[in-house]
Amino acid sequence: MPSPINPFSTLTDLAGALARRDLSALELADYYLARITRANPKLNAFVTVEPELARSLAIASDARRAAGVLLGPLDGLPIALKDLLEIEGRVTTVGSAIWRQRRSKETAVAVERLLAAGMVILGKTQMVEFAFGGWGANPKLGTPWNPWDLTMHRVPGGSSSGSGVAVAAGLAPSAIGSDTGGSVRIPASLVGITGLKTTSGLISLRGAFPLSPTLDTIGPMTRSVDDAALLAAAMAEPELCGHLARTAADPGRLDGRQIMLLAPDQAPIMVDPAVAAAVDDARRVLQSLGARIIERRFPFDFGDLMRRNGQLIAAEAYCVHRAYVEDEALPIGPWVRNRLLSGKAIAAADYIETLAHRRAACQQWIEWMGDADALLTPTLPMAACRVEEVDETTTPLAAFTRAGNYLDACALSLPAGFAPGGLPVGIQLLGKPFDEARLLDIGRAFQRTTAWHLRTPDVSALFDREVST
Repeated sequence: MPSPINPFSTLTDLAGALARRDLSALELADYYLARITRANPKLNAFVTVEPELARSLAIASDARRAAGVLLGPLDGLPIALKDLLEIEGRVTTVGSAIWRQRRSKETAVAVERLLAAGMVILGKTQMVEFAFGGWGANPKLGTPWNPWDLTMHRVPGGSSSGSGVAVAAGLAPSAIGSDTGGSVRIPASLVGITGLKTTSGLISLRGAFPLSPTLDTIGPMTRSVDDAALLAAAMAEPELCGHLARTAADPGRLDGRQIMLLAPDQAPIMVDPAVAAAVDDARRVLQSLGARIIERRFPFDFGDLMRRNGQLIAAEAYCVHRAYVEDEALPIGPWVRNRLLSGKAIAAADYIETLAHRRAACQQWIEWMGDADALLTPTLPMAACRVEEVDETTTPLAAFTRAGNYLDACALSLPAGFAPGGLPVGIQLLGKPFDEARLLDIGRAFQRTTAWHLRTPDVSALFDREVST
């Protein structure tokens, strides 16, 4: 008998099914746990699966529902967590083989708030070691498999690689990632899901293992903008939840919205034709919904912002890991080790100058945006390449994303088309700090008009027959 559950359902759809008593939270948890058991050996999306925890949380949710005391719209819904979010007493590897047995001493504030909302934790997702990389590769714990091509190992994007794969492949309806230079948006674009990079401070970083405390942010990875908004609201600092409230009277229209577009010669990198076409199509869609599209010269050099962002990451990451990174006996991935050691060479004066430059740039970004609601760019310059084609000395995937962290912008990556071979590509919307509500409004309108976010990879082979790993 076929299951009544669609593995690619949104949180909103699943919440409706729970409300109608079409299924229970326990049935929902068991369904996704079964999919993880079957598909994870191939996809490597999860580093740790928590069946006992998930079932106990689901049973508690069902009891609350029966008693009429639900905790909110997310009660009973499953979620996966990037493996840098601490849960007291449980293993948090931060993507590193050196910490296979590392036990957390606290629970991340973001996780506490998801639990307080009644969510059901399925497990922890694979990630780039120490969150320091954009391709999604992890030579020590394994690179997750982009589910849009089951015959050829393609990059999933990082560092929130497993979270992106889990949602895209229908192993979880939602996941949490972190974003320091694009690590929510990069995998979201490569696997065809929605990713929200939040403003620094909107969601507490306490209990999230750091890469770069100056630049780190926590954000949701989901099947839709509506779901991203729900999760962001659940995790946000209580006094800042108002920044996520809808601002549009009509969720399907963008009348009065102003969206900036880069001058063509300001692209920091060559953009694949399929990506350029997706941005152009998105521009037309947004215009048709009533938005005013304005081409305005960007006051920064994307390449310079990317370099400066990388400098801050390297300096701060070296500070975090300096006690052991030079120990050659430890199984740390060579490229991550090199990136960490690059931070050792950054002079204190250069680090301080970059912080001062960033403060000025953040203010200039707000002034340049003025009364505009968003800047439209590609999320990435390309679709997913083969893992063996990766050059770990380069960072092309961060060409458009790192600017968002450096400028403390909020940002939203949306599925927006496909490259030859059926590989997804995305668009990015960058907004002023704490202007998530406007970005989410634009994203909602875009997804009500387009169907890119409804497309899913064909992973049926993982459940119909054995697939070699």
